[in-house]
Amino acid sequence: MPRIRLLLLSLGLMSGLGLALAAPALSWTNNLLTWRDDRLPEAHLDIWYLEAFCKPGGHERKWDQTRVQHQTALTFQAPDGSELRFRTLVETNVEVLHEVRTVPDGLDFTFLLTNRGSTPWEIQWFQPACVRVAAFTGRDQTGYVARSFVFSEGRLTTLDRMERTTNALYLGGQVFLPPGIRAADANPRPLARRRVSNGLIGCYSGDDRWLLALASDRTFELFEGVYVCLHSDPLIDGLKPGETKRLRQRLYLLPNDPQSLHQAYRRDFPATAGGW
Repeated sequence: MPRIRLLLLSLGLMSGLGLALAAPALSWTNNLLTWRDDRLPEAHLDIWYLEAFCKPGGHERKWDQTRVQHQTALTFQAPDGSELRFRTLVETNVEVLHEVRTVPDGLDFTFLLTNRGSTPWEIQWFQPACVRVAAFTGRDQTGYVARSFVFSEGRLTTLDRMERTTNALYLGGQVFLPPGIRAADANPRPLARRRVSNGLIGCYSGDDRWLLALASDRTFELFEGVYVCLHSDPLIDGLKPGETKRLRQRLYLLPNDPQSLHQAYRRDFPATAGGW
């Protein structure tokens, strides 16, 4: 009996501290990536994966004229759900080999893009992960901006405190561009006037215990979407015939401590974590 009581006490303590009682696991069906982790509200998070590959010059153009066709297939799933691998064919000549792995502080995404054709590929950026955060934040479309954040002027700033614009081809959402990205190439959603100072975008859990945040090693945009979602969308900047580019993205799940988030960001993306 003492041993049983000790085991139950230990499990209760782990639950109270927010520690996962089961190993995190991944699954993917019909372009929906599901991450199961006991630390998450409702113990899971849904991610639309992959969403879109986009041409330059898209801010004043209809979305269907900017994104290009792609087809993704799952090629490997670890028996314990810790890793998934994929092959995506974009149009006809570009191959993207990518994988998602669970790591102690979230998910790690890697992408290997190769132009196997004989002509340059003009695709400028892509939306790999549309992270659906309604369950995590406990808010709907009208309220989740107060639980979501970027870094502006070096400070964590919730999106409801960022000066918002509403004039764009498509209304709703907000696009945050880093230096060097032309407004004419941006997502056709409203462009924020106030600049972000690094490549992190994230949100607080509804109970204020956790932070969820996205970052990429080459950031095209940070995006507050229209499906109660957040994006950190990477820059590709085209591919020459035969050229290969490697990109990385992280999804962090950490206790509610912005300093710990910054430390993880500096560890994974030292070239950009110092700010723009």
